[in-house]
Amino acid sequence: MDAWDIAAVVAGYLLGSVDFGVIVPRLLGVDIYGTGSGNPGATNVLRTMGRKEAALVLLGDLAKGVAAAALGSWAGGPVIGFAAGLAAVVGHCFPIWHRFKGGKGVAAAGGMVAWLEPWALLILLGVFVAVVALTRKASLGSLLAALGLVPALALFGHRGWSLGLAGAAVALIVVRHLPNIRRLLKGGE
Repeated sequence: MDAWDIAAVVAGYLLGSVDFGVIVPRLLGVDIYGTGSGNPGATNVLRTMGRKEAALVLLGDLAKGVAAAALGSWAGGPVIGFAAGLAAVVGHCFPIWHRFKGGKGVAAAGGMVAWLEPWALLILLGVFVAVVALTRKASLGSLLAALGLVPALALFGHRGWSLGLAGAAVALIVVRHLPNIRRLLKGGE
């Protein structure tokens, strides 16, 4: 890893720390931490504020994942793209600009995949949509799509560090969803 690679990963974290789930509601006079589930993510914004606001949050969170992965790819190729994308997911979950209180990382990871392997993203988006349509549970759709990330990337020829870094993003997403998993297992989600 050279200085450009490290700079791309640091930039990925800083980009990930820009939390659109906080910014969009705040611009509209809403403290998202005190609204709905308190999670600064597109799903909570959708439930508490509406579709237009949630779409803005989702697009912003996807864009920062795309930007981080693109910076990493340009700096050092696909592996650094995955490293910077993972850094964006970490930044989304633990944003320096928002007292380390962030979201669950799904959209930022989606942006990373959109840049590095768009066909895999289409498959995972299909999984998400199908699960949500069948169960009406965005958390379950997010989890199952996330768990499909590494196999989907492997299907398209990614190996080694790329899969390991993507796997780390999946692990973080699963950890951030532990309260949802507990509610799903109890039938209360």
